Amino acid sequence: MPAPTRFPICLFLALSAGVFAQETSVNPGINASYLSEDMVVASWVERLEREGREVADNRDAIVARIGIKPGMEIADIGTGTGLFLPTLSAAVGEQGKVYAVDIIEKFLAHVHTHIERRGWKNVETVLCTERSAELAPNSVDLAFICNVYHHFEYPADTLASLHRALRPGGRIVLVDFKRIPGTSADWILNHMRAGQEVFEAEITQAGFNKTDEITDLLSDNYFVIFEKSS
Repeated sequence: MPAPTRFPICLFLALSAGVFAQETSVNPGINASYLSEDMVVASWVERLEREGREVADNRDAIVARIGIKPGMEIADIGTGTGLFLPTLSAAVGEQGKVYAVDIIEKFLAHVHTHIERRGWKNVETVLCTERSAELAPNSVDLAFICNVYHHFEYPADTLASLHRALRPGGRIVLVDFKRIPGTSADWILNHMRAGQEVFEAEITQAGFNKTDEITDLLSDNYFVIFEKSS
């Protein structure tokens, strides 16, 4: 298993200037099953939106705890099958905007059919890269990252792009699996490159302050909120 990646503030400043600091992926192949030409979206809908998956069962409660206000512009990073889009779209209202961001074109095509079918005028798909969210500078108030951060192959680069995209005081919402040796399931220990402490350190080193942790809603996942500090 690759060693957890940590990067100092000097590298973050280099990233802000447009220089990539990560030459190699921190978890090569983590997205291979999604990027495969044989990937079938319907199978992932069944897996990601099934009853019994904690974040799926609690999707409305999760969004309610974020504090989204009508008119906000937010990015659903790694939107996947669009599990959270109905709730996020309703939360920002007609005057707001939700950017459904993903590196998987098949997922975005699936999401686009829902946009047209449901008449979501406030949802827009964004094809990102493994290094960048591909969002305009100062364009969003919040980046929502649910069960996706561990799929970032170049977290330093991606976080730098989110730092640029977030407005002053903008927030990152992080929900991800608890990875606790001796407690977590083997598939989590094998799938996740690191646990909460490492991921939080990477985000704070990228120019964000941890402002809240919600501990009374989820059991298999942690739920943390950060604010842009610089």
